Amino acid sequence: MNFFNQLSVWLSFQLSIIFLIGIPFTLFLWAIKKRNKVVNKLLSIYWKISLLFLISLLLLIGEYKYALLITNISTLLMTSSVWFWSDINDELKEYDFSYYLVTTTKVWRWSLTFISLNFLIQSLKNISCFYLINSASCQIWLQPSSNFYIIIKNLFNFLFGANFTQPLAKFLGLFSLLIYLLGLLQWSIIKFPKNGRNSYFSENSRN
Repeated sequence: MNFFNQLSVWLSFQLSIIFLIGIPFTLFLWAIKKRNKVVNKLLSIYWKISLLFLISLLLLIGEYKYALLITNISTLLMTSSVWFWSDINDELKEYDFSYYLVTTTKVWRWSLTFISLNFLIQSLKNISCFYLINSASCQIWLQPSSNFYIIIKNLFNFLFGANFTQPLAKFLGLFSLLIYLLGLLQWSIIKFPKNGRNSYFSENSRN
């Protein structure tokens, strides 16, 4: 049974990487090529929010005890960010099915929603890992981040000639989390009461 649990967690992470990073990056490049401002604006906002997911990966590498909780919060925020903006939603509705960029973006939004919910459900099966990720029973949640650790370690060594360790990953993750929370707090207090759900993308956005 443990094997199937490990396989399920591994698949959840792999699907998350594809739908949280791979596909939106492709859509972002596509939107730039098509000069479609509404999709470009949507994904620009999405990438700002998605920084929390990358921070959570650093915290998983550093085995910070609340890392899995932060990972789930990040996926839920990323999903919310692609549905939240009323002006973007209204603009996307105006496009025909034959406009493939927008149609693909809509399909991706729904897929992202289901992937995030699946990731949350998988996490809830090991709910103790939300607050104690470094326990023996939660090691299956740390294994998928090992490849990311190897990439960063090699890159860090190449650029700075120094070792990238787990304590350093934890420090960088917590420091980045603090900066992220300050930015989110500023938006909640200053920008959200003023702008509401309006993203203010250019009115001449269609192409």
